[in-house]
Amino acid sequence: MSLHRLTKITVGVPNVDETAKYYTEFGLTPTGSGFATADGGEQLELRPSAQRRLLTLGVGADDPDDLDRVAASLARLDLGSRRVGDALHTKDPVTGLDVVVSVAPRLRQEPPEPVVYNQPGAARRANVRAPAIDREQAVRPRKLGHVVFGSTDQAATQKFFTEGLGFKVSDEAPGFASFMRCSTDHHNVLVQQAPVSFLHHTSWEVDDVDEVGRGATAMLQGHPERHTWGLGRHHIGSNFFWYLRDPAGNFSEYYSDIDCILEDQIWEPRVVAGEKSLYAWGPPPPPSFLAPEDLADLMTDAHPGA
Repeated sequence: MSLHRLTKITVGVPNVDETAKYYTEFGLTPTGSGFATADGGEQLELRPSAQRRLLTLGVGADDPDDLDRVAASLARLDLGSRRVGDALHTKDPVTGLDVVVSVAPRLRQEPPEPVVYNQPGAARRANVRAPAIDREQAVRPRKLGHVVFGSTDQAATQKFFTEGLGFKVSDEAPGFASFMRCSTDHHNVLVQQAPVSFLHHTSWEVDDVDEVGRGATAMLQGHPERHTWGLGRHHIGSNFFWYLRDPAGNFSEYYSDIDCILEDQIWEPRVVAGEKSLYAWGPPPPPSFLAPEDLADLMTDAHPGA
């Protein structure tokens, strides 16, 4: 796949300073112009906006020829694009989301120390405590994994990403959502049918389930209102999750152990309906996760790119 990762997103929020403090506590590193992950470099920028909005989505490509192929695919859909150096700018006509496909280096990640579990009949970690209980360093996300947003025409937005940009569909929940990838991760973009275009959540990879729990626990100390949903394990994608709510109303997810698709010919996309499209185990999702509390306000002042 010539596309290989998400590079950076820009999110508009009405309360930049407060939201910036949240993502610093979340484990992202302030850079002056945005926030960086441990492995992915600067991957989040916040800008002032009357309402919370996903403004731009960046996608990494291998070389300039890949940009030419994307431009040609968009043209076949009668969609325009603009080339600026090693970057191709285009826009989803439904949501108004600006997408920038740019030549970028592939992500190189050093794996963490292997986690060894004791299991029935297999005491692989004998005579020692689990190392995770002694971790003291702050949780720091390794990379931006995926972004989830609503579209008033989910099928059309899916077509923009698949036939226009070159994303691949991993799994689908009919009439609800499409899980699409531009890397070996199960999904990098999830587009869901919604009454208005809006940002649902961003998802940030950490080393393992203990880091998911430690990160969320730290974020909730003194701020119980941040809790949204977790701990649990998704059915689609298989990843462990814990969702929190930032001061602007966007959900942010710590995740680990997501499915990875290295061979397209081996992976079999599934069509999943009902609760299984949301989670395999964990507490049931709260109503505010399925329909954010500010959704009516977003609909009242709907505009492209919300």
